[in-house]
Amino acid sequence: MKYSGWPEPGELVVGKIDEIEDFGVFVDLDEYEGKRGLCHISEVASGWIKNVRDHVNEGQTVVAKVLDVDESAQQIDLSIKDVNDHQRKEKIQEWKNEQKADNWMELAFGEDLDDESYAAIANELLAEFGSMYDGFESAAIHGMDALEDVDLSDEEIEAIVQTARNNVSVPYVQVTGYVDLSCPESDGVDIIKEALQAAEGNGEVPKEIELEVTYVGSPEYRIQVQAPDYKTAEDALEESADRAAAVVEQHGGSGQFHRERSEDDE
Repeated sequence: MKYSGWPEPGELVVGKIDEIEDFGVFVDLDEYEGKRGLCHISEVASGWIKNVRDHVNEGQTVVAKVLDVDESAQQIDLSIKDVNDHQRKEKIQEWKNEQKADNWMELAFGEDLDDESYAAIANELLAEFGSMYDGFESAAIHGMDALEDVDLSDEEIEAIVQTARNNVSVPYVQVTGYVDLSCPESDGVDIIKEALQAAEGNGEVPKEIELEVTYVGSPEYRIQVQAPDYKTAEDALEESADRAAAVVEQHGGSGQFHRERSEDDE
């Protein structure tokens, strides 16, 4: 996907050097339809430059900062030297992610998707998530719920979700905690089993969360949670421990959550 319109001053753009002159280099902007910028020799690299070709090559992909845009003159002034290594790596990764998302759009809607329909769907994802890649990633994690506020048809949403879950590698984080469970009742063993089932969610844990409860040593149980982000994981961990504690406390027992293993069990 290439954007229509013009980049903004201060924006980082990805482009390919398609012409080198003594006074600077021309860069074909990969993200903007039909747009080409000029990077003056003084903006190619720091210090005095004798030969531009000592620093860049034709066909080279570069990240540049937009210095100025003159739409009436059809001119975009760029700087390559004003982009540091961190910005360059981050922008290239963002650009690669959008290329992946462009491919996913084709997988979801077919090669025959016309430009107008493509733009309509893409703009909805951009408006809601900031990028198409983030939209697909969210769909992979949260399914149909991720797109409930996006103005797309059910068929379009289903196509995005299905494609996302088949193709997007979702980043996950894992957190671990412990809960001590005890119950003095004669049927305490059964009550503890019930508490552990509650801790595991009784089959109602959201799809994006993986939760496992294992025995460590009486009265301690380990809870491991895998989720898309730390907040979701931490919330799920504490809710799991709370569910287990609630069950045993209803029967006169006790439940206590803690993040580290008890020293006595080391």
